Amino acid sequence: MPDGSQLDRSASPALLTLPNMITFARLCAVPLAFWQVVEHQFTHAFYLFLAAGLSDALDGWLARRNGGGNSVGALLDPVADKALLVTMYVTLAAVKALPDWLAILVVFRDIVIVGGVVVLSLLGQSVLIRPLYVSKLNTALQIALVAVTLLLSGFNLSEPILMTVLIWMVAATTLASGAAYVWITVRRR
Repeated sequence: MPDGSQLDRSASPALLTLPNMITFARLCAVPLAFWQVVEHQFTHAFYLFLAAGLSDALDGWLARRNGGGNSVGALLDPVADKALLVTMYVTLAAVKALPDWLAILVVFRDIVIVGGVVVLSLLGQSVLIRPLYVSKLNTALQIALVAVTLLLSGFNLSEPILMTVLIWMVAATTLASGAAYVWITVRRR
């Protein structure tokens, strides 16, 4: 067995690309965002969430500019995005900034989708998930709701109508997105 100095280094450059490092930094920001919300430092959490969004756009742009990225980035990017969103929903619900039922709905949808992929893969069935329009809309609304919640909480502002509309739009698109993925998967079988 070769020691560390004799390992094939050809895979190393693909791992240490600038887009991958930005994505990894975003993933590492998740515990900090969690801590800031738990400590009611909503202004800091808002700016961190904003920076995470900008870094997501930047790493995507850099990956496309440099030939479309690589398999590490393709796997790490959605994990970082989902980790941040799920953490924010659970944490904001825990501090009563968002309704508990909404956090449960958001997390449950993701568990159903990921669980379905895992079960089908274990059964030897191919799984191809393409982002649906309703899913993209849902993600955009989820991001908007977290950003608005952090912004309003951080600056002691109140917009109950905006919050109510966003909460129900996230709930509706979360249900629609989850149902659409289940329906498409069942129909293909």
